Amino acid sequence: MNTVTCEMLPQIELQRPAPEQIDALIDAVLARIDRTLPQFIEHFPAPASESGVYAPIDNVEWTNGFWTGMLWLAWELTDRPIYREAAERHVLSFADRIERRINIDHHDLGFLYTLSACAAHRLTGSEIGLNAGLEAARQLLARFDPVANVIQAWGDMRDPEQRGRMIIDCNLNLPLLYWATAQTGELQFADAANRHLAQAQKLLVRPDFSTFHTFYVDTQTGKPRHGSTHQGFSDDSSWARGQAWGIYGFALGWRHTRDAQLAELSAKLANHFLNRLPGDGICCWDLIFTDDDQTPRDSSAAAIAACGLLELANALPLSDEARDGYAAWAWHIVRALGKNYLAPIEGSNAVLLHAVYHMPNKAGVDEACIWGDYFYLEALMRLRRIWSPYW
Repeated sequence: MNTVTCEMLPQIELQRPAPEQIDALIDAVLARIDRTLPQFIEHFPAPASESGVYAPIDNVEWTNGFWTGMLWLAWELTDRPIYREAAERHVLSFADRIERRINIDHHDLGFLYTLSACAAHRLTGSEIGLNAGLEAARQLLARFDPVANVIQAWGDMRDPEQRGRMIIDCNLNLPLLYWATAQTGELQFADAANRHLAQAQKLLVRPDFSTFHTFYVDTQTGKPRHGSTHQGFSDDSSWARGQAWGIYGFALGWRHTRDAQLAELSAKLANHFLNRLPGDGICCWDLIFTDDDQTPRDSSAAAIAACGLLELANALPLSDEARDGYAAWAWHIVRALGKNYLAPIEGSNAVLLHAVYHMPNKAGVDEACIWGDYFYLEALMRLRRIWSPYW
């Protein structure tokens, strides 16, 4: 792990949200889910909106699990059967998808199945969820290269352009492998996750604790090749959502391994992120930008980071004074999202606006992104009660 001096956690007023403040924000999200639910019982929201409206799609994208995850969160928060019934219908779709191998040649199986099938098994004892989740974990394990020690992000495992390519998003796919070991006792799942996580620590994190989006490892020798970006401003900048995946993913790595170095690394990435926020606390789409009004924000990255900060606060020792600071920053971000980034109740079927999906491709810029909606509700769940993550 890098050993250069880390930036300090920026100061913030240590405020604890009142339950009624969080409840008001949760109610606003649930109102938007209720408005949207009839449209997305048989279908799923597209990854990003157009003019604030998600188009309905079949279960074919890497993002479909986020909507089902929102339904499970809504059910946990309210115990209303309508949310569980809709989520269980979607779990059947995920079981069918993995059986028929529909668009699964990528590492995002964790995003798809942890929040849908695995959550269903955990919350309801669903055997369908268990079997679908385990099959997804087997498919994810098949993407692990034992020479490069990474899970290949995308594409055919024989493709020379993609072999040995890891991306920081995969930190959030690793919990599927840890879950599979917990369910089966088969250690190869967790071993692959641990080895990938070690490479992520070593290769994706720069000396200043910014992050590469993607990194290539030679699959013949196991030697590092080079880092680059796929969705960030440049190879040398830090894509905001990638930094957020790093904060949250390394903190989750601590949850599964109890390796204190992972919590320490998450904190260093968090400090880098927090020191580059505009005045309202909502990041620009790439951390090279810190201005208040000239560059598109990414509310989805902010929501991911808030969850990561709350997971990090839980991971740090009780004696660490920074715990309260990270929790306070999470509340600051969540409150800002609720105040200035909520989609209107009419004319939209999203929760959070002003996100960025893929800036280089000019896709989903200043729109809603379904993962941002999910992580915003997860952050509220974390703030409201002691909650065991689906991850």
